[in-house]
Amino acid sequence: MISALFELLYYVINLFKWAVILAAIFSMLAAFGVLDTRNRIVWTIGDFLYRVTDPVLRPVRNFLPNFGGIDLSPWVVVVVIQIVVLPLLGKLYAAITYGTWQPLVF
Repeated sequence: MISALFELLYYVINLFKWAVILAAIFSMLAAFGVLDTRNRIVWTIGDFLYRVTDPVLRPVRNFLPNFGGIDLSPWVVVVVIQIVVLPLLGKLYAAITYGTWQPLVF
């Protein structure tokens, strides 16, 4: 039961990571005029990606300094997910399953 819950959580976090990457690519393509946001389907996809990722990206954008037109917040979120969240999730699963907490070793 616990392993299924952690596996589901792992997949949801991985799916969110890919949503952040897709939102960054989508916003770049829309900014350069490759995608026409007046198209209803394109606008709907962009709006969905914005609504899913913006609650996490907004605090990171407020924390980072202004780099002009470059938005580094998606890459910061992806790096934090890869380096902090996923290994911590694995350690938490091991601690619950085996009853011991191993120190984080990188």
